[in-house]
Amino acid sequence: MNISVIPRVSEKAYAQSQNNVYVFNVPLTANKQQIVAAVETQFDVKVTNIKTLVQSGKAIRFSRGKNRYPGTTTRKDTKKAYVTLAAGNSIQVFDAVATEEEKK
Repeated sequence: MNISVIPRVSEKAYAQSQNNVYVFNVPLTANKQQIVAAVETQFDVKVTNIKTLVQSGKAIRFSRGKNRYPGTTTRKDTKKAYVTLAAGNSIQVFDAVATEEEKK
């Protein structure tokens, strides 16, 4: 099964990348072995450690009209993978952001 991993672009993920830990959004059905294989093939790096977590979707209230009681629903659950790379390996995720800041 081919899965695609998408780098998570946030301030926390950027701070983690300084320590050679990269954060990816992954499908809920993917297991750790599939995530490691996908990261190694997509980015040509060696993975040493992986941690995964499922973030449950927040409960959301929404209006059903002027006087009716608002309904509730939940956002979709998401799965994140914290991938530690071997020494000497890196993924250039935040290069586009850094070059834009240098131009300004």
